[in-house]
Amino acid sequence: MISKSKPSVRTRTSIGSRRSPEAEAAVLAAARDLISERGYTGFSVEEVARRAGSGKTTIYRWYPTKADLFIAIYTAERLTSVPVPDTGDLVDDLEQYTTSLWRFWASHPAGAALKSLIAEAQGTAEALDALRDRFLPDRTADVRRMFANAADRGEIPSEDVDDKVSLWVGLSWFKLLVNELHHESLIRRLMGQIAGVRSSGRAGGRAHVDAG
Repeated sequence: MISKSKPSVRTRTSIGSRRSPEAEAAVLAAARDLISERGYTGFSVEEVARRAGSGKTTIYRWYPTKADLFIAIYTAERLTSVPVPDTGDLVDDLEQYTTSLWRFWASHPAGAALKSLIAEAQGTAEALDALRDRFLPDRTADVRRMFANAADRGEIPSEDVDDKVSLWVGLSWFKLLVNELHHESLIRRLMGQIAGVRSSGRAGGRAHVDAG
């Protein structure tokens, strides 16, 4: 769980057009606390600005939308909680990565907040643009690299990488939205189905393209 910090009332200023590291750190800390306390729906740039002692215009210059500010928080928190494996076996990599990610979503306020962002994106173009154009490309880069590396090893056809990334995102978001993140015993089988490969064991087994 995110540790709580006391709201600051001291006004911090940015350095011209450059970001003040102190001011940005205060903004992100205030945003993390607010997400933890109120979730995404209770999250506002105005309250973040008040707690951080920063101006709203400064925050909007750095993060044009509420969704952009959340994405910055989510990215930093996820980076420390979800390691990226490189075992040389696609199903092993996907199993380890997906297990860590689902545990992060289930235990961290950012998981519930992501659900709210996905929901908001169904009704507002601003949230949809942030989710599709600024969240997904960066946040799927790790899993895309796993599939691309597997294609280089001959485990899957290279032309299938984009489709398999979409299948992985679809499955993971479905489990997030319906609160089925604790079904970890199913992850390896599901990852094998998405990858379209068979593996000889839970670890150390070289996978190969499933010919049917």
